[in-house]
Amino acid sequence: MARSRIQLDTTTATSLLLVFLFVYVQSTAADSADTATPLLLSAFVLPLTLSTPNSSRTLFHLHRHLQRSESYSNATASMRLYDGLIRIGYYTAMIWIGTPAQEFAVIIDTGSFLTFVPCSTCKKCGVHQHPKFQPNQSSTYQSLKCSKDCTCDSEMKHCVYEKHYSDMSFSSGVLGEDIVSFGDQIELKAQRTVFGCENAEGGPIYRLPADGIMGLGRGYPSIVDQLVERGVITNSFSLCYGGMGVGGGAMFLGGIYPPAGMLFTHSDPARSPYYNTDLKEIHVAGKRLPLNPWVFDQDFGTILDSGATCAYLPGAAFEAFKDAILKEVNSFPLIEGPNSAYVDICFAGVGSDISQLSKKFPAVDLVFSNGNKLSLSPENYLFKHFSAPGAYCLGIYQNEHDETTLLGGIIVRNTLVTYDREHTKIGFWKTNCSEIWEKFHLPNSSAAEPSASIRENSTEEIMPTLTPSGPLFYTVPAEVIVGFITFDMRLSTIPPGVNLTEVTASVAHGLDVDTSQVHLLNITSKDGHFVLAWAIYPARPSNYISNAAAKKIIGGIVEHRVSLPPVFGNYQVLGWRIGPPAEREWWEKYHFEVSMTMLLTVFLGLIFFGMHFGWRDGWRSLVSYISDSRHANPETELHPLRNWQGTVD
Repeated sequence: MARSRIQLDTTTATSLLLVFLFVYVQSTAADSADTATPLLLSAFVLPLTLSTPNSSRTLFHLHRHLQRSESYSNATASMRLYDGLIRIGYYTAMIWIGTPAQEFAVIIDTGSFLTFVPCSTCKKCGVHQHPKFQPNQSSTYQSLKCSKDCTCDSEMKHCVYEKHYSDMSFSSGVLGEDIVSFGDQIELKAQRTVFGCENAEGGPIYRLPADGIMGLGRGYPSIVDQLVERGVITNSFSLCYGGMGVGGGAMFLGGIYPPAGMLFTHSDPARSPYYNTDLKEIHVAGKRLPLNPWVFDQDFGTILDSGATCAYLPGAAFEAFKDAILKEVNSFPLIEGPNSAYVDICFAGVGSDISQLSKKFPAVDLVFSNGNKLSLSPENYLFKHFSAPGAYCLGIYQNEHDETTLLGGIIVRNTLVTYDREHTKIGFWKTNCSEIWEKFHLPNSSAAEPSASIRENSTEEIMPTLTPSGPLFYTVPAEVIVGFITFDMRLSTIPPGVNLTEVTASVAHGLDVDTSQVHLLNITSKDGHFVLAWAIYPARPSNYISNAAAKKIIGGIVEHRVSLPPVFGNYQVLGWRIGPPAEREWWEKYHFEVSMTMLLTVFLGLIFFGMHFGWRDGWRSLVSYISDSRHANPETELHPLRNWQGTVD
């Protein structure tokens, strides 16, 4: 019995120890998951040839990329876009290739997969913005050797490429690999990237100022696919093209937190290798065009192509759209277009004030299968006449190549477009793209890199300068550990006797955090207004907020997602700050060691007491047995016993 009791006590203690270790491991895993970061842009017309690449290879790479991006991606490259859609015909971004770096301006193109620039060996290349790439001047350049995975040259030594575009442009050369940097406004480090080293070009791109093209299409060796495969960005990117007469904009390689009001449509990678949408209807002035939805699903369906200047509709859809516009706009005389090579529909006498266009031309809506509606203002389907002041022309044409619906850059001017490849959807959000850097957390290049003190995990706070509308996006540098987030909220009134607990709950709900994380620091009165200082702390037991969660929280703050009770009226966010983790007490730092020591003490104590009581009970049993033997019952003692051989004594 003593041995059984010891075993029971030991088993109980061991079970308690295992339960404790299980709970601790689970809490540690939860902390790790909480801190993981997910999920924080002249050929007047340049539509690209819609030729399907090797589908098996493309799907293989796509599947592999989607798998890897869930665990490894965390950076976002924020790049400025230059030039203008109609004046130049495209938007460009700056990239740097090689060691030392050589600068190039590349056209942003979601309709192709290869990035290329002219090389010094090119004898049939035009004169562009920058000198040709000098492979022999880069210590990190390597040409891709011939293999079964590429097209080889005649000598079977190098991988080569040849690309043809529907405007009769072409480019050919060899494939190489080098260090590519994506600019100053980034948290993404330079990466080894496969690109085309151009040896020949022809057609319109021969005369373009831009050096080359950056392919962002869905398929290898797209820049996005390569970065996702390396695990350095999430499987997503975004473009924001500036408006009519403004130009500029931004590109984000990697995920950004979608702003409130962004509408999404499904994009099926199995439908085509291009970024397709499920467009079903077009409305002009609120009236649906009399079209069968299948008209937008022919050939490659409806695709977004940032390399195309304008939009192209199938014959039936274009005729219906043109007739609806002409019916709504009948007070302006029609004139000849600026380019005799195109059959343009142009309106004279409209006036030069772009802000008045919406009063003279109808709204156009693109309706998707899920019911979401992308509203187009006149700048999304008109362009300025080059030679007739005050005249505008339709930027939507009939697709004379096939029945594909192609939505070029004009459709998404002043629209943030997020290509969420991870979740097979595309998002649209109307905004002023020329001001995106003022709305962004890092408004200028000098703010792109955190200071040395912050990089070294200093306790110094980050205090961004807010525009009146606040930053709609921002990037928390990966080096910064977010301990808490504070922000100030200005109210015009606080009713007497109001329950501030209800306000705290509203803040928590709007920022999608637990109520225990929200703390009201103080309330001050100034110039007839009340200022409430709030702090958002990590969810326990974590000591810091993950960068992904911080992006989401600040997005909710600056976009006014907090809805206060009606008695408070409207409020204004005055600013927000990011602070470092608080210094923990010694017992918090070493809670595991302390807990293990206490548990071990209890464990040893249970064993000691178990042994003690077991020994005591065993000794008493032995004494009792000896005593009973001396006073044994004779009948019991004389009872015959059976020995091992089964004989009787």
